[in-house]
Amino acid sequence: MRIRGLKKLVRMVSILLFVFLFACSFLFACSESYAQRYHATPADMFATVDGFQAELVYDVPSKTQGSWVSLTVDPKGRLLACDQYGGLFRVDVSGAEGAASKQVVEKMQVDLVGAQGLLCAFGSLYANVNIRTEDSNTNACGLWRLTDTTGDDQYDKKEHLVPLDGGSEHGPHALILSPDGERILMCAGNNTPLPAAITRSRVPRVWGEDHLLGRMPDARGHNANRMAPGGFVASVKPDGSDLELIATGFRNEYDIAFNHHGELFSYDADMEWDIGTPWYRPTRINHVISGAEFGWRNGTGKWPDYYPDSFGAAVNIGPGSPTGICFGYGAKFPPKYQRALFVADWSYGNLYAVHLEPSGSSYTGSYETFATAAPLPATDLVVHPDGMLYFTVGGRGTQSGLYRIRYVGDESVEPDVALEQGTASASLRDLRNTIEATHVSPIASTVDLAIENLGHEDRAIRFASRTALELRGVDVLRHQVLKLEDKQARILVVVALARHGTEADKPAALAALNQIDWDGLSIHQRTDMLRAYSLVAIRLGGIASDEAMPILDKLNSRFPSGDKQIDRELAALLVYLNAPEIVGRVVTQMEQSPSQQSQIHYAFVLRESKQGWSESLFERYFSWFRDIQSARGGASFGGFIENIKTAALGNVPEQIKTKLADVIDPPSSDEAAEVSAPRPLVKEWTVDELEDVVANPSTIDLQRGKSVFAEAQCFKCHRMGYEGGILGPDLTGAGGRFTPHDLLVAMIEPSKEISDQYGATQFLTDDGRVVVGRVVNLSGDKLRVMTNMLDPASQTSVDRRTIEQAKPARNSMMPQGLLDTFTREEIADLVAYLRSGGKI
Repeated sequence: MRIRGLKKLVRMVSILLFVFLFACSFLFACSESYAQRYHATPADMFATVDGFQAELVYDVPSKTQGSWVSLTVDPKGRLLACDQYGGLFRVDVSGAEGAASKQVVEKMQVDLVGAQGLLCAFGSLYANVNIRTEDSNTNACGLWRLTDTTGDDQYDKKEHLVPLDGGSEHGPHALILSPDGERILMCAGNNTPLPAAITRSRVPRVWGEDHLLGRMPDARGHNANRMAPGGFVASVKPDGSDLELIATGFRNEYDIAFNHHGELFSYDADMEWDIGTPWYRPTRINHVISGAEFGWRNGTGKWPDYYPDSFGAAVNIGPGSPTGICFGYGAKFPPKYQRALFVADWSYGNLYAVHLEPSGSSYTGSYETFATAAPLPATDLVVHPDGMLYFTVGGRGTQSGLYRIRYVGDESVEPDVALEQGTASASLRDLRNTIEATHVSPIASTVDLAIENLGHEDRAIRFASRTALELRGVDVLRHQVLKLEDKQARILVVVALARHGTEADKPAALAALNQIDWDGLSIHQRTDMLRAYSLVAIRLGGIASDEAMPILDKLNSRFPSGDKQIDRELAALLVYLNAPEIVGRVVTQMEQSPSQQSQIHYAFVLRESKQGWSESLFERYFSWFRDIQSARGGASFGGFIENIKTAALGNVPEQIKTKLADVIDPPSSDEAAEVSAPRPLVKEWTVDELEDVVANPSTIDLQRGKSVFAEAQCFKCHRMGYEGGILGPDLTGAGGRFTPHDLLVAMIEPSKEISDQYGATQFLTDDGRVVVGRVVNLSGDKLRVMTNMLDPASQTSVDRRTIEQAKPARNSMMPQGLLDTFTREEIADLVAYLRSGGKI
């Protein structure tokens, strides 16, 4: 009996142990499945354009395969991806439905780490390495060529073709093939010094900082020692020789792409710490023409788009962190999206479709959110031969994944082969390309062709022509500076001469400008002239008081002009020239400007001014610093304001400082807020209550409408013309697209319809926290969430491992009740101002 009982007990224990082990293995399998399925953002969290579907192809195991940042397609249709800090992986997506698994993701045997650019071409794999390792000989930064010499489908030979000094996130990046298939183009961010072995440069090698009133470095010290020329694009032959510099002045363009016309584009980064300042430049699509300069400089020094020596942007996007880009050519998408330029925003988790349109010989365009999720740190993207768009997420140690987007709608996906031919834009582009060809191989007619087109109405043709002249040498410029009758051409040849000449060229340069009648110039010609005067002062030895007299006779009475762009440049030049009573006029503009960006610009212009002050002007000027305390911006915003104030105090006599002590050192922001009473509530307005007065106003006061726009804090998030913020939609053209009813709905019921581009995400964490906002930065498992658009520097940290649920927020990030402190008549004027496009 005892033996039989013992056997029964053993049998029961065995069964229980089996059940226990089975349960453990099942739970482990389930937990592993859960982690693999949900560690990367699930595909069902994506919002896409109608007719498209996002799919998670492969959830990258971070412990063994890292965080993928670059992607390309090899000749056999396999994907190659590289970890930011690790090796190279090959992914076979030829299985059922293109799905990948662990078995078809192969770690390549080659010793390669940290490539942020990959390209299969000329029978090799090219890799642009951007990581510093202990073995600098094996894994040095720069362009490498990897070749399979044994035919075993592995890369066994490595050649370091172009050494580059990289290692930071603004280092060497993407690689692409030239349209003729003969060269390789590469790009790099502004922390990458130019390669040592430049054979030739399409960019005239006279880059400088070029700030008339000086520049302040970033208030937090970022890149304070990084000077021009900034990030660059260059090309080489397949063996790495014949390195040609194509364009400069980028901040951190991660990728580049050619369209069907052979025109090059990039998606360049902003400096998010600058948000709210006049020198902030949003992420933007650049048309990278030959010899282009895009004007990145550190700190306050970014050049505005309208400078004649900076080419500017084709499309401004907004805050973000640009990564991979590619055109949709070859995708089984509707024609509109085959032609689109797809660009990835790493921090805000967006894939944008940019729809470029010819504008003269260059381009302009629009964009839409093509796909988005939170978080979605997209890094690179390619169109695969299977007709789908594949992209990776990762970077900074964040969870990586491989996704694809397919079209599942009803429109035709036949290849779109239509090319724009025989149009005015095509003819202008051909002319520009002809001029640009002389940047590479100057011919006898270069000078005549360039001079003939220096005053062309097309900006890109003017830029190409001036560059062609500069590449021919300073003697050509000296010969032409006083001969040109065309006003635009004369201004630009002075710009060129100032960049290349010596102090001996100053009299001729000033004479050429002084002879030009201001009244006969367009707005862009006036800003070009003001920049030309500034470059003469910066580069040719300054402008003495006697040299300033004819300039002041022409320009002093022109300020303020009423045009914000011209007034910003006029203020700087007139302060530099010590124009009579200019300090008082600039202080007035500072006080009356509705946007904080314009106010900061004028405060910055006056910070080093030593003449023309009175006690009352000092009081008004320093009172502004008290008033600006309520303004918000990026992480460096407050530091910039404090540094401007500190610089200005250096020019205040001690007795004035004593008299104005309470103004210079006011109460804290909290105490000041108590003194400043808010506007009283008028009514919690509804759309129906305002519809009639907005549609049929008895009178219209556009100036009051602009004031309401400012008082309602709209300028903090929205741009109107040249003024305002960029966190919300640009409202300059809103009046042409929306009815008065639509505008009222957008302001009074902001959550009724929320664009994916400006939508927020609601995160529920395991400790019960609810965080609503937009993911703006990531590092490992940490998300940085902006919860208040009026205070972009104030962010909440969320540990991704604690998130129980993430879903689109139902409420807009635009605050409710913004109009409730205004009267019917004021709101009617606001709508009229919006419908006018900001024109008063």
